[in-house]
Amino acid sequence: MALSSPGTNAARTAADASGPRPARGLLPLLLAGNTAMYALYVGVAGVLLALQVEAIDPAQKVANLGLVAGVSAIFATVFNPVAGALSDRSGRRNPWILAGGLLALPVMLLLGSVHTILLVTIVWCLGQAVMNVYQAALTSVVPDRIPTAARGKASAAVGLGLPVGSTIGALVGAAYSDDYRTGYLVFGAIMAVAAVLFTVCAREERMPPKAPLPVKVQLAAFGSALKNHDFRWAFIGRALLILGYFAVSGFQLYILKDHTDLPAGLAPEEAVAILMPVNSVAMVVSTVLGGWLSDRYDRRKLFVGASAALAAVALLIPAVSAGWAAMLAFSVVNGLGFGCYMAVDTALVTMVLPKAEDAARDMGVLNVANAGPQIVAPFVASVIVSVGGGYTPLFLVAAVLSVLGALAVRPIRGVR
Repeated sequence: MALSSPGTNAARTAADASGPRPARGLLPLLLAGNTAMYALYVGVAGVLLALQVEAIDPAQKVANLGLVAGVSAIFATVFNPVAGALSDRSGRRNPWILAGGLLALPVMLLLGSVHTILLVTIVWCLGQAVMNVYQAALTSVVPDRIPTAARGKASAAVGLGLPVGSTIGALVGAAYSDDYRTGYLVFGAIMAVAAVLFTVCAREERMPPKAPLPVKVQLAAFGSALKNHDFRWAFIGRALLILGYFAVSGFQLYILKDHTDLPAGLAPEEAVAILMPVNSVAMVVSTVLGGWLSDRYDRRKLFVGASAALAAVALLIPAVSAGWAAMLAFSVVNGLGFGCYMAVDTALVTMVLPKAEDAARDMGVLNVANAGPQIVAPFVASVIVSVGGGYTPLFLVAAVLSVLGALAVRPIRGVR
């Protein structure tokens, strides 16, 4: 059993004693729900949105994509913890999952019909808002319904959504690269179906709703979780690694266009569709093994730190070589590092939540570490590429951030 501080251990024990047993089939439903979410994130933000921005203004594509991604990420940062707190107060998760998934469809329809950078930014902000309502509620299902001893397996199921969803997103995005409107509709439909499937099949027991609190108290409560020593360091580590990850992944299509020496006849969009499955296979292997081994040996910090360091090594590969083989190697090593990191770090985080009764709110606060760096990453990346004269300095900065993310888990005391 993991070592923990008295407060964290008490909250976790209470959650295990009083929380409902996980329903049969919940892990596959978590996988499906997260797969749909990441398919949209990768297919829209990583492929279709980049192509749409480039088609509107090719000369300013890097700056414009950074603007769209950065401004829209503000909405992700705001809506994630707010939606988590609202679902806490309502005592329900499923209605929020359903609403976010269904609303994605009309937002995607609207996104495919706009033709200026301003309108693309506004509509994608709406997209980030509804997607983070969905994500906040879905993320809270693990601490709500999964016993602590099975958190590694549950986190692996959640983590597998990233490689599987990324592959689906890249393939669908590449298939509809010349038809944005249809591509956006496909991703919206995937989200709607996933939301309906989850809420119909994963029935929940209504938790006691919380009494309304004054707005000032609610805002103060969001920051209270960061006063917890272990939770604060988990937050910092996640933020650093995500910042490095998105500084590079957000510009993957442009990296393939302007940095990588692709083989003759291979289009950048096709290269994305090749790299994603390669990355996903590596990520699946490390996600499953990382979740299982961290449960078996009860060593979360070791696996989180090692996988973050491996992600840093991966980022050095394309910095040294601009060849296609280097990008393939980067995809494999990065998949191994990032997949294990997300699986085990998610399990670690659920073990350092300050209060079991505020699980969704605190997981929403942690998700600021996912969404917050996405605000900074596009702006920082565009400045580094412009000032540094290319993408090599970007890879180096991202590698340093990953190393710092690996070191950030060392001060955590409540988990080994």
